[in-house]
Amino acid sequence: MSGPGDNERAHDEADQAAWRDIVDNFGDRAELDEQAPDERPAPAPEPVPPPVVAGAAPYDEAERFVPPPPPPLPRPEPKRAVAWAGLFGAPVVVLFMLVFQIDLPTVLDYLLVGWFVGGFIYLVATMSRTPREPWDDGSRI
Repeated sequence: MSGPGDNERAHDEADQAAWRDIVDNFGDRAELDEQAPDERPAPAPEPVPPPVVAGAAPYDEAERFVPPPPPPLPRPEPKRAVAWAGLFGAPVVVLFMLVFQIDLPTVLDYLLVGWFVGGFIYLVATMSRTPREPWDDGSRI
């Protein structure tokens, strides 16, 4: 009589036998049929030329697209340029002086801090309060 677990045991035994066969043959090299020296492999097929599109002119290097020269970079107004220089230049000068241990007079220290704070305040005060366009979310393409 066969029970409900006999089919599973037979299936497990088949799996075990297959696994044992794989483990026993692990690392064996496959045997390849060696060709006789007088037999040569078949020649490779000749490449097929690309299809020709009717009415298409051949590519000419002289007719390639050359973009126009870019416009010159915009120059900020002088007050704005001084504010940006204070915002980025004053911390760089202070960092340079600290790294190379150069002692500045106290008045110059205060002037650099004032230039930084004044530049920041000027830039924030002159920012536009409205977006460039009403539906503008800030992204640019």
